[in-house]
Amino acid sequence: MALLVNLLLLATLRWHGHLSLDSSTGVQRNHSQTTPRVGGVAVLAGVLAGWTLTPEASQSLLGSLMLAGVPAFVFGLAEDLTKKVSVRSRLLATMACGVLGYVLTGHSITAVNIPGIDWLLGAPLLSVAFTAFAVAGVANAVNIIDGMNGLASGTILINLCIFALISHALGDAALVQTCVVLGAGVLGFMLINWPLGKIFLGDAGAYFLGFSVAWLAVLLLARHPEVSAWAPLLICGFPILEVLFSIRRRWRRHQAIGAPDRLHLHSLVNRRLVRRLLPKGSRLARNSATGALMWGAGLLPATIALYFFTDTSALVLGLVLCSFAYSAVYARLTQFHWCFWSLQPSVVKI
Repeated sequence: MALLVNLLLLATLRWHGHLSLDSSTGVQRNHSQTTPRVGGVAVLAGVLAGWTLTPEASQSLLGSLMLAGVPAFVFGLAEDLTKKVSVRSRLLATMACGVLGYVLTGHSITAVNIPGIDWLLGAPLLSVAFTAFAVAGVANAVNIIDGMNGLASGTILINLCIFALISHALGDAALVQTCVVLGAGVLGFMLINWPLGKIFLGDAGAYFLGFSVAWLAVLLLARHPEVSAWAPLLICGFPILEVLFSIRRRWRRHQAIGAPDRLHLHSLVNRRLVRRLLPKGSRLARNSATGALMWGAGLLPATIALYFFTDTSALVLGLVLCSFAYSAVYARLTQFHWCFWSLQPSVVKI
């Protein structure tokens, strides 16, 4: 269904293009022509169609997830069509999704496997507030990495596959089916987005899918207390690390935290690595090649989570190693030498 809706959106572009087309100019733009950024509509349509075909237990999980994700989708779509919705408004919308999810299901994050903090999360108000903050963080992190063809959607597919495999190992068929339906919606979008770049995920798609994987993490922890809270953190490790390092980089460069720039890891990989690998490649080819290369950044921490999803010590070590790996690669691309201590230099060599 997602594939069909994507094709329909492209076929009717003359009717909605004045609203849905994305400019090819801007600080973070990597495409060479105007492109519709309403792929999130197709993703949601595909998930909704899949919901009608799933068993009752899965329908309950997926239905509450879709309802809770409405604020993120609506505010994201409004930004896609008007380009006038503030970052603050979209952040609050994604936080509202976490609160709405709690209202619909009664689930929230009640433990993070850290003594003291777990005690604080025993208070329902603090637990819900922390859940809203965490959900919003992941949703906005996915939006940040949505800069190359297939990057955000491919990373989300990896996340969904890992959640499905862990759920299968735990015997949770309903959660597996929820992951499969979400994955089918993402795949229908990717067939048009990568490698041809005919349509973009947009803020609606990025926020909705970011919230979806975040809420799957909440559901996994609530339904299976034996799973360490650090496992979902690693499953979503790449977008989370990208956000944290970006905040630190902008702080060191005395920039606003939300200021756009071309210094994200995927942007640097595109300029410093892919251009050398494809010196005669088109801008589209380099864009899509970068997206595919960056899937590895999402696969590494997610794979660690898959093998050690109940072992907090191994997961913490895995997160530390992934952080060092990110820092080392970033330093190599910006300072042109390998090191582990720079952690986002304040000065980037151009």
